[in-house]
Amino acid sequence: MNRLIPLLAAVALAGCATAPTVYQPATGPQAVGYVEQQIEPGRFRVTFQGGPGAPRQYVEDLALLRAADLALAGGYDWFRVSDRYFQGRPDNAPRIGLGVGGGDYGYHSGVSVGVGTSFSLGGGPSLVATLEVFMGRGERPTGPDVYDARGLRETLGQRI
Repeated sequence: MNRLIPLLAAVALAGCATAPTVYQPATGPQAVGYVEQQIEPGRFRVTFQGGPGAPRQYVEDLALLRAADLALAGGYDWFRVSDRYFQGRPDNAPRIGLGVGGGDYGYHSGVSVGVGTSFSLGGGPSLVATLEVFMGRGERPTGPDVYDARGLRETLGQRI
């Protein structure tokens, strides 16, 4: 019994190891990071997979940062976000369950009371932000979904 407790503690701590949300290429289908797909010249679909518990705004900022980097790499000055999609991935991290129960199994009757709960060791669900963007050169058009690629890179790049 004394050997079982450290083993259970090690398993619980291993479940706590989650991937942090960092700006990097994704190394697999469920990995944290960005993936882009060129739809046509100057038009991309950028997807950023956040780590467990990463805030929605942070995940979206990382997707915007990738779009800005793609625009600058292609010689573009600005980009417009034409569509935004957000998807939550379920929290598939290990869970610990706690329960309390009791009972009276007398000769003729029985009574039982139970209470239970569980909590995740993984930090919460993962969010995915997908942006469809098209890029342009020259003077930036007006609009709430149009971004100056260089300005966004400088501003978000300092925070991230």
